[in-house]
Amino acid sequence: MYTKEKTTGGDLLVECLLNEGVTTIFGIVGGELLRIYDAIERWGREEGIDTVMMRHEQAGGHAADAWARGTGEIGVCLGTAGPGVTHLVPAVAAAWADSIPMLVIGAQIARMFDNTGILQGNLDQMKLMEPITKAQISVEAPYEIPKAFQRAMKIAMTGRKGPVFLELRETALVRKAKEAYFREIVPPEKYRPIYRPSGNQNSIKEAVDLLKTVEKPIIIAGGGTIASDASSNLIKLSQQYRIPAGTTINGIGAISCDQDTYIGSYLTNNAFRTAASQADLILSFGAKWDYTLLYGAAPIWNQNQKIIQNDIDPEIIGRNRPVDVPLVGDAKVVIDQLLLEMEESLSKAKIAKWNEWNQYLTELKQEDQKLIQKILKSDKLPIKPQRLAYEVLDFIKPDTQFVLDGGDIAVFTFGLLSNKTRLPNSTYYPISMGHLGTGIPHAIGAQIAKPDKEVVCLTGDGSFMFNIQELDTATRLNLPIIIVVANNSCWGMIKSNQKNNLNKRYCDVDFPQTNYADIAKGFGCYVERVTEPSEIKSALQRAKNSGKTSVIDVEIAFETPPAMKIVGLWKKSKGLFENP
Repeated sequence: MYTKEKTTGGDLLVECLLNEGVTTIFGIVGGELLRIYDAIERWGREEGIDTVMMRHEQAGGHAADAWARGTGEIGVCLGTAGPGVTHLVPAVAAAWADSIPMLVIGAQIARMFDNTGILQGNLDQMKLMEPITKAQISVEAPYEIPKAFQRAMKIAMTGRKGPVFLELRETALVRKAKEAYFREIVPPEKYRPIYRPSGNQNSIKEAVDLLKTVEKPIIIAGGGTIASDASSNLIKLSQQYRIPAGTTINGIGAISCDQDTYIGSYLTNNAFRTAASQADLILSFGAKWDYTLLYGAAPIWNQNQKIIQNDIDPEIIGRNRPVDVPLVGDAKVVIDQLLLEMEESLSKAKIAKWNEWNQYLTELKQEDQKLIQKILKSDKLPIKPQRLAYEVLDFIKPDTQFVLDGGDIAVFTFGLLSNKTRLPNSTYYPISMGHLGTGIPHAIGAQIAKPDKEVVCLTGDGSFMFNIQELDTATRLNLPIIIVVANNSCWGMIKSNQKNNLNKRYCDVDFPQTNYADIAKGFGCYVERVTEPSEIKSALQRAKNSGKTSVIDVEIAFETPPAMKIVGLWKKSKGLFENP
């Protein structure tokens, strides 16, 4: 017989989650977590919170990450004491690297059992999580839960967002929670800032004054524009003032090829690369200037460019390129501040000049389109990876939740994404960590977050096997996700490195010719194996029509992505191979 009485620390935590609007938590039940799960079972589901049982805590963390990327809300995952928490580490690291807000709840044994040799004890989980979370908070008693939870949410969701680790000793969950403790739960606006921080107005004016002096400005939009929901503001800035705009991988969808000022999202594209070398000013919004932009370094980037850099985190500004005007603040607010100042003081003649620059880059985009047509016409066997990536991108819609996982197949796809319309919060890839194995759990999290959207995952064969057990989760939950396996029977990125730099001395990079469709069939998936390029799109359509979790195993050739050569040249220019 269920009782809906709320009496334990577990009940108190679930009440805190509901107060923040959390509807879904991902993970695996464990002994020290039982009071949380029991509270959800007794009364939580009726009040709007549910659990998603995964087959591995790491996958649960990735699914929570995808939930946060897709919705803009916090993702929540759980791991029980010891191995449950350690299994979460890879997923938390990937979210931390991409500034994804997550509440990572980890159980811990009661302090009275410390140093007794108890099962799953004697692990300092707080230190374990220290390098990969914004904060680590431990709770021993029920009365501490509301304040600790509120602090965790505040840290995760303000400033540069990211994961926070909330450790709950078993005593905090199993002991009685007094009615007074529940009264400590207050609306979110009572304990964390809701309004967005604006930029310094003097710096805004300085930025616009600098814009007045240049002829070839460009915009670079990073993940911060997605996190601040600034897409429409960014598009207005780019379109109204005819400033060419590109994005980073994390910024994909902030502006897209529906706008004639869009120059791409990857530096292998002709227009984007030309803009990088010829622009005289860069307006950067929420971009870290990491390896995805080749650090803003020569020879790709003109080193005489003026830089106006906006970020919500002051530590990011000027990290890899000195800046002329720093703009600390939320991207959406800062863009609106710039628009207001530009409307008041910017000459219309300047807009006409910038439009000429934009027209020049538009012509270069047409050259990229010619290259894509060559890819489309390639009928080589095994299938070229670019052809597979193109067919998948041509199949999906702008609002399809598109999940990428892997190394070389992801890089090939990045080069083509600039030519397909994408919406904000609809492209998933752990770009900063380059983490493998996110594909299936990201697809699960995206589908649960957006049940009315189509979800398609393109993954390498190596990365597919990291979390293949989650096919059980997807089929058990009847999720109609489509997973396309780019099967080149190797660790492609590493094999390319051995090919280019080690005279083709291949070591530990080749797989047997595994039939992944046969494996997926055992999980109850709809499956196909494709070896002809002309069959890719029809296989995708049949998978969609099946309404089931689907796996399409596509045999492709091993090829080296052109972008790898660019990264290699940059490393060499930094003196990687020289003795100090």
